[in-house]
Amino acid sequence: MSEPAAPSLEQLQALARAHGVGVDFYGFYGDLQQVSAETLTRVLGALGVDATTEDACAAALIDRADHSWRQLLPPTVVMREGQPTSIPVHVRHGEPVQVWVTDEWGRDWPAYQGPQWVEPRTVDGELLGEATFWLPPELPLGWHRIHADASGRRVTSTLVVVPHRVTTGDTLPERTGRQRTWGLMAQLYSVRGRRSWGVGDIEDLADLAAIAGDAGADWVLVNPLHAAEPTPPMEASPYLPATRRFFSPLYLRIEAIPEVALLDTSARRELARLAKTARDGNTNADEVPRDAAYAAKLAALELIHAVPLSPGRARRLQAFREWHGAGLADFALWCAVREHAEEDAAIWDELTPHGVRSDALRERLAHRIDFHVWLQWLIDEQLESAQRTARQAGMGVGIVHDLAVGVHPAGSDSWVLQDVLTADAEVGAPPDMYNQQGQNWSQPPWHPGRLAEAGYAPFRDMLRTILRHAGGIRVDHVLGLFRLWWVPKGMPADQGAYVYYDHEALVGILCLEAQRAGALVVGEDLGTFEPWVRDYLAARGLLGTSILWFEYAADKSPLAPEAYRRGCLASVNTHDLPPTAGYLVGEHIVLRDRLGLLTRSVDEERAHDRAEQERVLDLARHRGLLPDQPTEQQTVEALYRLLAAAPSMLQGVALVDAVGERRIQNQPGTDKEYPNWKIPLADAAGQVVLVEDLATHQRAQSLFRVVREALSE
Repeated sequence: MSEPAAPSLEQLQALARAHGVGVDFYGFYGDLQQVSAETLTRVLGALGVDATTEDACAAALIDRADHSWRQLLPPTVVMREGQPTSIPVHVRHGEPVQVWVTDEWGRDWPAYQGPQWVEPRTVDGELLGEATFWLPPELPLGWHRIHADASGRRVTSTLVVVPHRVTTGDTLPERTGRQRTWGLMAQLYSVRGRRSWGVGDIEDLADLAAIAGDAGADWVLVNPLHAAEPTPPMEASPYLPATRRFFSPLYLRIEAIPEVALLDTSARRELARLAKTARDGNTNADEVPRDAAYAAKLAALELIHAVPLSPGRARRLQAFREWHGAGLADFALWCAVREHAEEDAAIWDELTPHGVRSDALRERLAHRIDFHVWLQWLIDEQLESAQRTARQAGMGVGIVHDLAVGVHPAGSDSWVLQDVLTADAEVGAPPDMYNQQGQNWSQPPWHPGRLAEAGYAPFRDMLRTILRHAGGIRVDHVLGLFRLWWVPKGMPADQGAYVYYDHEALVGILCLEAQRAGALVVGEDLGTFEPWVRDYLAARGLLGTSILWFEYAADKSPLAPEAYRRGCLASVNTHDLPPTAGYLVGEHIVLRDRLGLLTRSVDEERAHDRAEQERVLDLARHRGLLPDQPTEQQTVEALYRLLAAAPSMLQGVALVDAVGERRIQNQPGTDKEYPNWKIPLADAAGQVVLVEDLATHQRAQSLFRVVREALSE
């Protein structure tokens, strides 16, 4: 018996296009590269499409063409407010059908059938017709339901009415009284105070906002505060969390929990002992003792959880639980099971979020589930307080949260949302000048079709939690709302393909939720992207990102700041680079050489790096911003004065630049060789800088003053 014939590349490409998989892409250097047949086959397989043989490919193409005809209604429709929108409705040919919308307030709106004629189609042996229905253009913003009734057969799907653009950026000058604002960018875990437990927490964030607000800042942007593992050791990277929907208890300020005042003498004594030991870590300038701090906090939280809540507090906890619904319960179940898995790893075997086994575990682990729900409620309360403090300090925006690209493959979201995530592929990036082998971030991507079938509820719920007490949100790699580089499991990172998403739906939902929350949206739109994407995001009201070192004119010379986009967050550097002081002296080159990461000699690296820097520094020199023989501080401040010439609405001041820190937070290409995401805030001499010190820190206050005065000119 002969082997089944393999599909041709042309056949694979046709099937890939039908499923939104790119068959080629432009590399970093502008060359068009074709995706291999093996990659297309594996990516299609990750989408649940069999493309291994010629016959399978042919059948899959037919199935794809018939797919929408098998649906009475599309699973989700995203409509812009006031824009005429039609939907296809598929019924037996000639069968009458009624369609209407029920909005989120329970009001019904009739849909109207249009005169458009579509040829009937035979699908699975049955002749089907397609009717075109127009949705009422006056529908309000929100999450609604579409209903269809065809001879008693009823189907319901999701309708999301979204704004044409999120207007929170447009109204920023009215809210702040300034055309341009500035704010601090900080890694919260690194920003400790005298009352911290070795790691920066939400009260430190409130203190940072108060100090920055007094200095004239309108916002503070922090790293993702997403939850990691429920017990130490924790994944250090805030960009590889267990979940993007919930927050890490690591950032709780223990003494700010009201029930601490009700502890008995023995418990108070133990909490004081835990606090004293943990606070010794505040003076560690080498590494944030994340795991030790978390272990101490968990021990304290167990003591506090034993204190009964007052009736009023209990009711607020219940309201919080009801607001989050099943998502919170499932996350808490994962946390409880993860705790027990340390003793019984087999507990995960064939366990799904819903089913007989999970129901039994919910009963068995009810106390632990309650504990993890309680933790999330405490974080919610403290985040609300921090945002209120920021606004009371005069900030027009307040706290801006960061949204990571994806989640840990063994985390909560990967388990709870397994129906809408893809297990057989990982998110990454194609090769570029910095990573010639490409990147694999090991994160499972959204499955485009299943996410739509879920009504985009997982995406919406994630945004709502982050935006609940936020003045803004930064979306890391916002280009991922358009396409993601999928790397099939087990293949090299450069052997991936782009999978395209319904950006109208994802960006529209982001706009809707941000508009309702009154929050700014900043998209990190750096890297390789299609030229129209930035224009599209700007038209939808999303702010972009500009980095001083990365902005170039058409002739490859540094772009004058006056030519930067108004609708963006502009900054001198980013957490992917060393602080400016370290970057100027080549700290990254020294580190990469020590770790064996250089692909050319140290001298070549230094020469190339210095030439790139000098081109930007020359801009500052030509404007008279740099004196002869400047000090390090003068050079840093000159770069911020240069950046202040940009019309950008948001101008970011890296907290590490304010204090003279030189060390990079994360060195790509390393794991244990470097303390990634564990570097404490310290000055040029390597001395820890505590958050309270910033109010009188000469170098920090000088930079704040420089930026404030430059933006007011």
